[in-house]
Amino acid sequence: MAQRKYLIEVEKAKEAKDGKPSMGPVYRSFFAKDGFPPPVPGLESCWDVFRMSVEKYPNNPMLGRREIVNGKAGKYVWQTYKQVYDVVIKVGNSIRSCGVEPGAKCGIYGSNSAEWIMSMEACNAHGLYCVPLYDTLGASAVEFIICHSEVSIVFVEEKKISELLKTFPNSTQHLKTIVSFGKVAPQEQEEIEKFGLAVYSWDEFLKLGENKQYELPVKTKEDICTIMYTSGTTGDPKGVLISNDSIVTLIAGVRSLLESVKESLTSEDVYLSYLPLAHIFDRVIEELFIQHGASIGFWRGDVKLLIEDIGELKPTIFCAVPRVLERVYSGLQQKVSTGGFLKKTLFNVAYSHKFSSMKKGHAHHEASPICDKIVFKKVRQGLGGKVRLILSGAAPLSNHVETFLRVVSCAHVLQGYGLTETCAGTFNLFLRWDMMLFQAPHEEKFALGGRPCFAGYYKREDLTAEVLIDGWFHTGDIGEWQPDGSMKIIDRKKNIFKLSQGEYVAVENLENIYSLVSDIDSIWVYGNSFESFLVAVANPNQQALEHWAQEHGISGDFKSLCENPNAREYILGELTKIGKEKKLKGFELIKAIHLDPEPFDMERDLITPTYKKKRPQLLKYYQNVIDNMYKSAPVPKK
Repeated sequence: MAQRKYLIEVEKAKEAKDGKPSMGPVYRSFFAKDGFPPPVPGLESCWDVFRMSVEKYPNNPMLGRREIVNGKAGKYVWQTYKQVYDVVIKVGNSIRSCGVEPGAKCGIYGSNSAEWIMSMEACNAHGLYCVPLYDTLGASAVEFIICHSEVSIVFVEEKKISELLKTFPNSTQHLKTIVSFGKVAPQEQEEIEKFGLAVYSWDEFLKLGENKQYELPVKTKEDICTIMYTSGTTGDPKGVLISNDSIVTLIAGVRSLLESVKESLTSEDVYLSYLPLAHIFDRVIEELFIQHGASIGFWRGDVKLLIEDIGELKPTIFCAVPRVLERVYSGLQQKVSTGGFLKKTLFNVAYSHKFSSMKKGHAHHEASPICDKIVFKKVRQGLGGKVRLILSGAAPLSNHVETFLRVVSCAHVLQGYGLTETCAGTFNLFLRWDMMLFQAPHEEKFALGGRPCFAGYYKREDLTAEVLIDGWFHTGDIGEWQPDGSMKIIDRKKNIFKLSQGEYVAVENLENIYSLVSDIDSIWVYGNSFESFLVAVANPNQQALEHWAQEHGISGDFKSLCENPNAREYILGELTKIGKEKKLKGFELIKAIHLDPEPFDMERDLITPTYKKKRPQLLKYYQNVIDNMYKSAPVPKK
């Protein structure tokens, strides 16, 4: 067996509960070779994370938002840990005064904000199950989650109240109280009260608990803290039961790992909150920052203004999903390619020099300080100028994007793999203390176990039994050991299909390779088991395609260019070129392509809120396009 650099074998196969041997060797993170860090006295729950930080850092800035002056965004204004705590106590007392008891379900619906965090902390304080709702979810999914989890009180962003009303009357079976993060329009208040529900503005709600004091219930590690519904690439969302222990364990593991690589967080760190708090990735990162008494600044909720918010906040840690980092990469590549011969040459020479130095083992800040100062400084300034750590999660980040950012960002770039069921992390940055792995015999899949694993799916004992077997969570992912002992995730088991000639295709791996083509922003590869070849739908990069058209004397707007057969032939040629360069097999090459000027989006239900492709929905949406490509592609069918 090859030496494991990142995972160490800690024990041989154990006996399962039924007396039969378990499947394969068990591994633990190399960073956890000495066991779990000693427990922190008094730290039992997510409420303790916040409470202890308030005691230790009462005057530290905790939550900030941009001040709006004469319609323009100004500086960030901050509330301290103690100020936030005082509001949280008021929110909790008001919740209890509505008759909501510990163990009840509390929904939070809206984009990230200080009120979102305060509502969450009030849930933590009073032992309520926090049920986050993606602010991008439509009314049908919101209705499903409210009804399925039996939410009795919901906090909602002001502009989302109209969406919430679309869930009536079904959601009112359990829902009794609505609290707006802002105000409530008179017509909306009237509509809500028609159904017998109580509705309050934020300020009105805070007054409900005045002169009332409710004793906080005792909270244990085993208590469920949140029901985190998966965004769901297929079927209805599943309610993942996450305990206090899962989150506390996760942040302790990340904290220890960062310390081991000399990237410890401090109370001086600043985080930009823009990834959805309704997703476990952002939730645990913000818990980590709270534990350190650090600062969390919120974006304004508009992706077009994100760079401006970054420039004003100047975060030190930047978390992103691959879609965001891929856009950063594409934007930088376009600037380089259109920057003139001299600038392009200077960039390429600097990139090659620094990359070569990093491959020899030099840290990013030691590899080429001169290149950083002269060439890559502008990239760093684009992220505010103070970012020292970039974390990517929620989906796979393409190797070429990760490598590029490692060189040009002047920051550490770390990619993590995890699931909602594993509390966001598993390997790499999110290495699991006491999270173990085994390889099942004759199958290329693995399972995980340990304290950060979820407790099951809410009201879905059947699905829980399918994936939680003898304490091991079967992820459904397929992995491959690398020569250095790290684990590479190849694809989801459900994403692997067989072509008519019997060849298996790992489609996500192929999409990562084809994404190396800078002329496209996104691609979905499809294969039919009754056909012998692959087809694809791609979103071309508008600037790149228009530049190509100009060079070839082709006129027309972006939509008409996407319909142009010459453009399809050009993009297909670029995909084939990269496929051959990466030594893909013949059946892995795309034989026909459709160019869609509209990016895959949530409005058409083609991607999840974390930008994962919804493959069944993509197939349904593009079925006619797929059929036509298979009919017209000049490839013999077998």
